[in-house]
This record gives sequence, C-alpha cells and structure tokens, in this order.
Amino acid sequence: MRLRPPRPRWPGRLLCAALGVAALWLVFLLYQAGQSLWAVVVLVGAAIGFGVYLSERALAYRYLLPGLAAMLIFVVGPLVYTAQIGFTNFSSNNLLSLQRATGYLLDQTSADESRAMTFTLHPDGDGYRLLLTPLSEADGALPAAAAAPQLISPRLDLQRANKPVAVPMQVLDGTASAPASAALSLKQILQHRAALQKLQLTLPNGSVIRYAGVREFGPLQPVWQRAVDGSLTRLEDGAVYRPNGASGFYESSTGARLQPGFKVNVGFRNYVRMLTDPDFRGPFLKIFVWTVILAGMTVVLTTSIGLGLAVMLNWESLRFRTAYRTLLFLPYAVPAFISILVFKGLFNQNFGEINLVLNALFGIKPAWFAEPILAQSMILIVNTWLGYPYIMVLCTGLIKAIPADLYEASAIAGARPLTNFFKITVPLILKPLTPILINVFAFNFNNFVLIALLTDGRPDFLNTKLPAGTTDILVSYTYRIAFKDSGQNFGLAAAISTVIFFMVALLSLANLKMAKLNKP
Repeated sequence: MRLRPPRPRWPGRLLCAALGVAALWLVFLLYQAGQSLWAVVVLVGAAIGFGVYLSERALAYRYLLPGLAAMLIFVVGPLVYTAQIGFTNFSSNNLLSLQRATGYLLDQTSADESRAMTFTLHPDGDGYRLLLTPLSEADGALPAAAAAPQLISPRLDLQRANKPVAVPMQVLDGTASAPASAALSLKQILQHRAALQKLQLTLPNGSVIRYAGVREFGPLQPVWQRAVDGSLTRLEDGAVYRPNGASGFYESSTGARLQPGFKVNVGFRNYVRMLTDPDFRGPFLKIFVWTVILAGMTVVLTTSIGLGLAVMLNWESLRFRTAYRTLLFLPYAVPAFISILVFKGLFNQNFGEINLVLNALFGIKPAWFAEPILAQSMILIVNTWLGYPYIMVLCTGLIKAIPADLYEASAIAGARPLTNFFKITVPLILKPLTPILINVFAFNFNNFVLIALLTDGRPDFLNTKLPAGTTDILVSYTYRIAFKDSGQNFGLAAAISTVIFFMVALLSLANLKMAKLNKP
C-alpha cells in the first residue's frame, strides 16, 4: 500500500494569518473612528470565529456558527438597533451626536464685509493670477486715498487645486506688474469656484482672507465661541446657548433653539407619548383598531370563500373541476403588487370599470378613494381577492385527508350537505387550519404593500400633528412617521415598530402553542 505524503498546511495558515490581520485592521479603524463598541463587537466575533474553526474540540460548532452569525447579524442586530432607537429622539432634526453638532456650529463662519476685497481672475500662461481690489476703491464709496493698495497673486494652477493651499499676495507696485490679459467673465470664474474656495490668501500684513462670494475675498470670522462649561456664545450679539440633554438642542435662556440638534436618550418618552399625547393617541388608537379589523376580517372572508369553494370543487359530480380550480387559483399566481395596481385602476372614480358598471346599472359612482368607509371596504375586497386562493388550496388538501367512510355513514343516516359541512368537514379541518389562520392574521397585520400601493393610507385624518390616514395600518403609519413626515421622527417610528414586533411575537407564540410545536 502506497502512502500519500501529507498535504502542506502553509496555504491555510497564510489565509488564517491574512484574515487575522484584516480583522485587527478593521478593529483598529473602528476604534480610530470613535466606534469603540463596534470595535469590541468585531474583535469578539473574530476571536470566536478563529477559536471555533482552529480548535478541534469545537468541530460540531463549525456548522452551527454560520447560521447563528447570520441570525445575530440579520435578525437580532436590526431588532436591537430598532429598539435602541425607540429610546432616543432620533429624527431629521436630531441626526448628529452632540460632538458632531457642536463641531458643525463651531465651523460656521461669517465674512467681514468691511474688510472684504473684490477680485478679478486673469489668465497667465498655463495658469491664472488673482487681482484684489478694495471694495471702497472698486465701488467708489470711499476716496482712493483711504483705500488699501491693490494686491496680486503669483501664477496659480487652478486645474490641480484639490486641497487647501496658502497663497502669498504682493502689493501691485513697481515690484509686481499688473496682468496683461483681460479678466475672465463671471461665467468663467464660476467654473473655477471649487478651486477658489480652497485658496487662503495671505496679505502683506499677515492676515488671511478666503473666498467669501462670487466676486469677493475677505476674512472669515467664527460665528460661535465655545466656553469651558460647554455653552456656545454668538460673537455677534453675545447670546449664550447651552446644550439641553432633555430636548437635544442648544437652547438660550428664552427657549430659542439652534439647528441642527443632537441625539439624546429620552427613556420611555416615545412609548408614553403613544398613550398620553392626545394628538398622537387619537389617530394611533383608530389605526390600531382598523389594523385589527383588517387582519381579522381578511381571515374571516378569505376562509369563508376559500373553504366554500374547496367544498364545492370537492363535489365529484361537478364537471371540469380541475379547470375551475386552476382559474380560481390564478389570483394567487399573479404577483400581488401587479394585482393591487390593476385594482387601483379598476376602482378609479371617473374612469374605472367598476364605477362604469355601477353607473350603468344603478346610476352611482362611489368615491372609493375619498370616503373612509368606501376606501376601507375597497381594501377588504382587494385583500380578499388576493388571499382566498391560498385558503382554498389548503382546505382542498385537508378535505382530501378526511376519510370518505364518514361521509358514506352520514349519507346512510340521511344527513344533508349542510349537516356534513358543519358536523364533519369544519370540525376536522379547523384544528390543523388554525395555526395557518393565525399566520394569515399576522401577515395582514403588517401588510404594508397593500396599503402603500392601493391607498397610501389616504384619505388622511384632519387636524393631526403627525401624518395619519384612515386606511393606514400600524406599519404604514410607522413608515409615514419615519420617512414622509417633515420631521421624520425615527425614534417614535422605532418605538411603534417595537410594539408591532411584540404583537406579532405574541401571535407567533399562540401559533406555536396551538400547533404544539413548542413541546419537546
């Protein structure tokens, strides 16, 4: 027997070493960027990964680790992050951290118009030269004797000016000659605006001026000055603004706020607001009730129609049963978003085929999208159309599993079809069908696509601070708060999302209990 030489291990070791260096480099970058928590998470995750795949004792965990990691990254991670946002004031007005908001305010500058100078840009060979003229001399506001002398720059390469550069200016006298070429037009100057903004012109007296407008260079002075206690003072008028940890804004003594605000922890304020704020509680409770009604009525209607059709199609004397079953299943085969958009056109008040038929038969043209009750009825009709084929197919399979002897004994006893339906069919399929109906309820509880494509939540409630519609469900209401409101209150939307998650989780637990899947 010929033994094969052992395979070299150095390629695997090199790969592990490269991955280890890459992980450490990523940890270093995260820590350097100020993300200490994420740096620790990546470091611990990398250590666990290397420990599992390099240790012989952890052989069994090598197959479980990818699934567990995917669950933590794509399920638990977003859930924890969303719940964490729900305890903050995160919104379009409070996007930044306190440090970044403070830095943004301290970076604000204003031009000193009294010391500004107008400029012209002149071609000089393969470069350009700047000619500065005091505003007093340029506009004739002051006598020429009181004006500062003109200044000229050395040749500048504006095509390659991709970073801030200091440019010394010379007095236009005998040592420096005026540019011979004509000045560029305003349109041509604007083409070099990005490069001009990077110039820092150093005057003969040592002061520095920067680009301050389309035609001006001038000294830029800071608008705010930070004190030792963290407050900001506006240099123009001496107004003092202090960071408010409760509101997430710099506020003055009179209550005036500075933009942008910063993100702070507000505890259970968003959850309390859902229960106590009248402006929010009114539409929220109505939307919650409508969400439950939509999900519950969808289950009732789809189950009634689906079960009824399944029983009818199970009648052996019915000809072309397969063709009927195929045709009735087509609404489920067509993608839902296409069917919803088709129904949106069918229910159009002026041009929809449904109103054309109703107008021809009864002389009425209902405003399906303007009246709340009609809009909700339309949603139930469309959702029932989309959902009954699924229930019909399930019930057909469950009915096939019922022993035929029961129906034969019932026929011998003289029972009628309705008696068979309520005494044999329904009791025997209700128990296995119940977990599926709970899933249907949970799905329609978060059926965002139906609302977004059909009505977009409208018609809206009147006199509400937050955007809310009579056909909104909780998930679409959350979407409108987070992305369509002018304030974009992500914290409040995250709190609502967390509440929805626990509601759906309770439904899932009920499903597991009824299906007896939680028993060992």
